[in-house]
Amino acid sequence: MIFETWYYEVVSIDGDYANLKRTDEETDDEKLVARALLPPEITVGSRLKYEMLQYELI
Repeated sequence: MIFETWYYEVVSIDGDYANLKRTDEETDDEKLVARALLPPEITVGSRLKYEMLQYELI
């Protein structure tokens, strides 16, 4: 099983959800993710790595 690595930036936080924008490829799409799946210390502008079904601050 091969897992890809993706990079995101937190563009907004709204209650229990955060909007993430991919930074490793050109796209205008945002991804809505439950904050329970993200590191608790994220803020707007935080950069994240998504790998092996987990988000990690970078």
